[in-house]
Amino acid sequence: MALRDGLQGRVTVQGLVKRYGPVNAVDDVSLEVGSGEFLALLGPSGSGKTTILMSIAGFEYPDEGRILIGEEEVTWAPPNKRNLGMVFQRYTLFPHMSVLENIAFPLKMRGIGRAEREERARAALATVRLGQMGDRKPAQLSGGQQQRVAIARAIVYQPRVLLMDEPLSALDKNLREEMQIEIKHLQREIGITVIFVTHDQTEALTMADRVAVLDHGRLQQLGAPRDLYEAPETAFVAGFIGETNFCEGRLSRPAMPGDPILVTLEAGGQMQATAAQALPAGERVKIALRPERLRVLPAGTEGPTARVTEAIYAGNATTLMLEGQGGQLLRARIPAGAGMHEPRPGESVRLAWQQADARAFLA
Repeated sequence: MALRDGLQGRVTVQGLVKRYGPVNAVDDVSLEVGSGEFLALLGPSGSGKTTILMSIAGFEYPDEGRILIGEEEVTWAPPNKRNLGMVFQRYTLFPHMSVLENIAFPLKMRGIGRAEREERARAALATVRLGQMGDRKPAQLSGGQQQRVAIARAIVYQPRVLLMDEPLSALDKNLREEMQIEIKHLQREIGITVIFVTHDQTEALTMADRVAVLDHGRLQQLGAPRDLYEAPETAFVAGFIGETNFCEGRLSRPAMPGDPILVTLEAGGQMQATAAQALPAGERVKIALRPERLRVLPAGTEGPTARVTEAIYAGNATTLMLEGQGGQLLRARIPAGAGMHEPRPGESVRLAWQQADARAFLA
């Protein structure tokens, strides 16, 4: 059931603003999703991600801005005129209908004849690998199977874009991780554009071609998962995507993005870092350094000193909780099987890092 041929699945959002009273739930957001791309809208609660999705779907109308699907402007079009598929948090399957009847229901509402809608429903069911379960009722399926039925129902009428609003939130951890890969494989197989809302950073990084990170209604950064993790453009993105150590201090000389800098830390001492944005002299800066990029060396070597306060073993790695100069709290991660010495609580260690891995932002 490939949807690539003739699919006009590009989505363009231009200057989108949505207000609720005095609050800008979405504040001048612009982005473009390529045809066949998987984009995740990621952010904490209240960041505006669901409002953007509902505006694209037509369930919300913006106060300012435009929305285009392909070359067609749909800003004010009703949902049923946009030809979009939608999968919600709750799958909303009809309990009295069979799986096949559930999938065929949108076709029935579009006036498609019984023979054709059954044929297309069976094709959609086969696409989500549930071809033998058409006669079952939703209650006879597992959570993951119900989720796949909801996807089949959303793609059966060949929509231009598939919108998904946290569809995995009701699943347990193992099934959720399994379905992340399953949905990604399915999306590649049928070639449909997907816009996926989540607050789970790992889910976004695992599934999406690109991720739009939002906070308080504003777009913080849009890029590939690796770029967001390795080269965050703001302190918010650095802290929201993965785990990060933050150290604060002041810069004596101005710096441009990419410049090596030396920051005088508020906790005492100095720290080498790289400017992630333009930094004026004398301003407070915040340095982000990932725990796995902070190397722990035996005492007696060169580098700042820290004391191990706790060692947390988690199978694939051990996380060390450290107390540095001036009471600065840090985390370092030692991967399992690396053959590195794992210091015990109470031991003193030296710290080292690559200057490029410590990214400095305005505080």
